[in-house]
Amino acid sequence: MAGDYDEIFGAPPRKAASSHEIGQSLDDLSVQEIDERITTLQAEISRLEEARRAKQTSLSAATAFFKFDESS
Repeated sequence: MAGDYDEIFGAPPRKAASSHEIGQSLDDLSVQEIDERITTLQAEISRLEEARRAKQTSLSAATAFFKFDESS
């Protein structure tokens, strides 16, 4: 399949990774690709922090609801 290979070098074209793997080599990434990964990971950190806040709020509410008054 001629369309799957680079016309000049005969190698398959490099495909940009669609996701980031922790610990993955960054040697082959351009500055722009690194910046894009940073932006993506910062957005994911924000999403995780929001999910953590929501779960902590639910846990606190459940703990308060089921907490028994030991003085009774």
